[in-house]
This record gives sequence, C-alpha cells and structure tokens, in this order.
Amino acid sequence: MPTKKTLAISLLSLTVLAITVIFHTVYPARAASADYSIEQVDHKIKVMYNGYVLMNETITLVGESLDGGVIDHFLIGVPYKYGQQIVRCFAYNAYSVFEVVQDVSLEDRAGFYGVRVNFLSPLSVSNGTHQVFNIGIVFSNNLLTQNSQNSSLFTLDFPAYPSLTKIAAKCNASVIAPGNATFISGTQESLNYSVTSLSAFQYAPANVTFLLSGDKIQVFEIKELKRKVTINEFNDIEVSDTYRITNKASKEISSVEVMLPPNASNPKAQDQSGRALSTPTQSDRITNTFKVTLYSSLKTGESAVFTLTYPLPKDAYYSAAQSASNAHNITFQLFQKADYFIEQASVSFSFPEGAKISNFDKAIIGEGYGFSKNVFQESLFFSRQNVILTDSFSIWIVYEYNPLWISFRPALIMWALALVGCAVVVVARKPKAPEQVIVPVKGARIRLDDIRDFADKYEEKMKIMAEIDSLDAKVQKGRIPRRRYKVQKKTLEARLNTLSRDLGGLRSRMRVTSGHYADLVRQLEIAETDIIEAETNIKSIEARHERGDLSLEAYRGLLSDYQRRKENAQIKINGIIIRLREEIR
Repeated sequence: MPTKKTLAISLLSLTVLAITVIFHTVYPARAASADYSIEQVDHKIKVMYNGYVLMNETITLVGESLDGGVIDHFLIGVPYKYGQQIVRCFAYNAYSVFEVVQDVSLEDRAGFYGVRVNFLSPLSVSNGTHQVFNIGIVFSNNLLTQNSQNSSLFTLDFPAYPSLTKIAAKCNASVIAPGNATFISGTQESLNYSVTSLSAFQYAPANVTFLLSGDKIQVFEIKELKRKVTINEFNDIEVSDTYRITNKASKEISSVEVMLPPNASNPKAQDQSGRALSTPTQSDRITNTFKVTLYSSLKTGESAVFTLTYPLPKDAYYSAAQSASNAHNITFQLFQKADYFIEQASVSFSFPEGAKISNFDKAIIGEGYGFSKNVFQESLFFSRQNVILTDSFSIWIVYEYNPLWISFRPALIMWALALVGCAVVVVARKPKAPEQVIVPVKGARIRLDDIRDFADKYEEKMKIMAEIDSLDAKVQKGRIPRRRYKVQKKTLEARLNTLSRDLGGLRSRMRVTSGHYADLVRQLEIAETDIIEAETNIKSIEARHERGDLSLEAYRGLLSDYQRRKENAQIKINGIIIRLREEIR
C-alpha cells in the first residue's frame, strides 16, 4: 500500500511539473505581446478606378512595458476566403518601409489568412510610448460585382474589420469609392461606421451595394504600362505611354480614363496598328485625367493596346545641373495620383545623341534597372510590379551633354554630300555611256496581289521562325537527336532565306508607293528592330547573370521587361499584317 501511495504521489508531482513547464514556456510569449495595447485602428476600404480594392489600416499602439520592452513584428489577418484575392501587401511608417510575409498563421487560429509585418528595427513599447504605422492589402477586382441590368450598381464583398490578435479600443471604418457613391444596402448601416472594443480575431465578411453614376469605376485590368520619356538636344521632352488592358466587366468597355503627369497636355492617341484614335478629352483637371476612346468596344475578356503621346514643359522637369557646365538634370514624377492597379509598369529615359548618363537615384529605382547603349545614344530603364497610388515617387537623372553634338548630324550630312560630290566628279570625268532616258513614276501604285503575297510570305516567315525557336528549345532539353535537329534547321533556314529575299523585293515596291504603305513598312521594320534588340539584350543579361554580375531579382526583372518588349513588337507586327489583310478583302 505505501508503495502504491508513493507511486501516486510521484505521478501527481510529475504531472504538476509538466503543466508548470508548459505554462512557463507559453506564458512569457503572451506576456511579451501584452506589453502594448491597440488604441485605435482606422480601417479604410478604397475601391480604385479599375475595380481593385485597397484595405489600408492605420494602427496606433500604446506601450505598456515597464522595463523598456520592444516588439519586432505585428500580425494582422482577414477571413481566409479573401486571401485568394490578395495581389499585394505592404507596410510602412513615417520613416521606413517594412518587410511583409503573406499567408502565415494568425496564432494558430483557423479560418484566417495571416499577414506578418517584420519591423526593420524593433519598436519600443515602453510605458506611454505611441507607435503609428500603416498596413496595406490590395485585393483583385473579383471582389467587386457590377449589376448586369443596371451598370451604375456595384456590390463589394470585403472584410468589415481587420482580424487582430488583440482587442482594439476603437476602430473607425469607411468604404471609399471614386466620385460620390450612394449607399443602397449591405451588412453595414452605411459607408462609414465604427465600433468600440473591437474583439480579437474578429471574423467579419461583409458586403455593401452602392450606386455610382457615370464611368467612375471600370472593371478592367491594366496588364502593362510602358512609358518612354525622350529628351532631345534642345531639352524638349516627349512622352509615350503604351497601355495593355483587358476588360473584366459584365458590359462592353468603349473608353477608359488614364492619368498623365502634371503639366502634360494635348495628348494624341493611337491603337496598336498605328491607327489614330479620337483626341483624348480631359475629365479631371486636378488629377490631369484624360478619357481615351478605344477604336472598338471591348467585350468581356477582350484586350486592347493603345498609346498616348504628349509633350511636357521642360521648365517643370529640366534644369541645368550645378556640378559641371555640360551637366543637365531631369526630375520626373511617376505614378502620381494613379488611382488604379497596374500589374507591370516599365519606364525608360532616352537622351540625345552624344549624351552620357552620369548619375541617377539608385536608391529609388532599386536593382531592377538597366542600360541600353547604341553607338551615340544611351537609355536608362527600370520596371515595377503591382503599382498603385502609394508607389508615387520622384526620380532624378543627371546626364552630360555637349552642345557641339547639335551640329553632329548636319556635319555628317555635309561630309556625306561632299563625298558624293567627289564621286560624281570622278564619274563625270570617265567616258560617258549612252544616256538612258528614265521616266519617273509619280504616285506609283502596288497591285493587291503583291500585298496579298507579302502578307502570305510574312506569315509563313513568322511560322518558320517559331518552328526554329521550337527546335532550339527541343534540342536544349534533349527531346530530339542533334543530327535530326541540324537537318531540320538547315531546311527551315533555306526556306527562310528564300522568303526574306522575296519579301525584300515586295518591301521595295511598297516603299515607293503611297505614303500609307511606306509608313506600314517603316513601322514593320521598327518592330523587327525592337525584336532583334530585345533578343540581343536577353542574351547579354543571361551572360551577366551566369558570371554573377547580375542578381537573380534584377535578372528576372530585366528578363521580364525584354520579353514584354519582344511580345509588344510581335503584337505590332501581327496588327500590321492583319491591317494589310483587311485592306485587300
């Protein structure tokens, strides 16, 4: 009996000890998290122009630690169904931008999609200390539904409150839509609401229906924005913005609104085939927003590409640098007041012949930048992904340019004329052959059969080039024997040479016809040059990456940019061929 009693006491002691160990293991972590309280949360749900939704949380913490405590991270979440629609997360305060980790556990609570904010340096939560920071979560436009019967009615599915790991003393919430939205119905009483003592781990899916007249919201995707800034020898600035969009609305879209840089005016628009669109009209002077009417309406799921070109006043963007007499400075604002979500944005700056880039704001651009150098000209370009209004920033670039380069082209032409003149004199002194009377053909026309032949041969050329690319990929992966690869590639290249020779003759005929066909040939050749340049740059960055001169992140960014340039050029070529086909029907 004593033995059993002793054994029971021992087991009881071990159990108590185990519970104590577990308690002291878990409790300190919870005690650390109790070193602050959440004084207030401002919960703003903003619907952007193209239907994407920004959930912006302004969080105010009050420190309660008596021994100088700190916190190195913060957790926030949303009901898990919204996690699949998240396209971007970010966090910042007045001094820094913080690292954000998506899809983490919200203290092991089921049903939540967690986001962890890691502070660059721990935040003090000493007693009475206030810390304020922002957390942004961007959702896709799948959360916004446009009524198929009444296009002015929208229903938004959204988190009514953030899911926090602690009680918040107060939460002010609002739903913000472009224009003057009118509340119709929903799980909340209005577009503005608040709650005191917001409970921890709040699970609050909500919806609201509002009325918005006009086209203040258009449900579409901006797949790409490609901005090219060109500065000439007189410091004049010309900009072209190329947009690639896809309609996701339940109705057709015939126009969209885009925002131009401050002081931009008189934009001109054209589609991907070079056809002029109607002159864009300014719809908002404060944000410098212009309405662009598409060549044809887009049905649900259809895409379009259009380009805006416009000048910028050099007084607002250009200044002479103080560092040297030939130094020039460009300061440019990007994505300012852009109330829409852009999946991929790229910006390039091209300078006059003879100019050399001497300095620029690397801290703002980051690693994803590159240079394009021709014989006499340099360009700087960089790209960003998932761009919204909060990504607005200014970039400065310093370049050196000697005004003597202005006379470079005229001098080159004079030298060329002088050489031609010398050649004429030499030829004139030789015995002359009987002169042929050449009758110039004015307003020469090309046959429709030649245009059809050109389109057929060009399409066949593109197919052969695609087959060669496919062969190269297969042999690299070992899917076909190298001997067969060589035979097939040689056959394709022989046919390609024949087509190129025939196309060269047809191009020459089209060049000497009306300006219309000559212009199409010129556009075609520019697009072909863009493809060759993109392929050359891709090989260059691959070599730099293999040597270790380029980080993986920078390599991926540049590769994506060059591939998009190649795709855009190919799209332009396809558009030109389609246009030729339409004209011979």
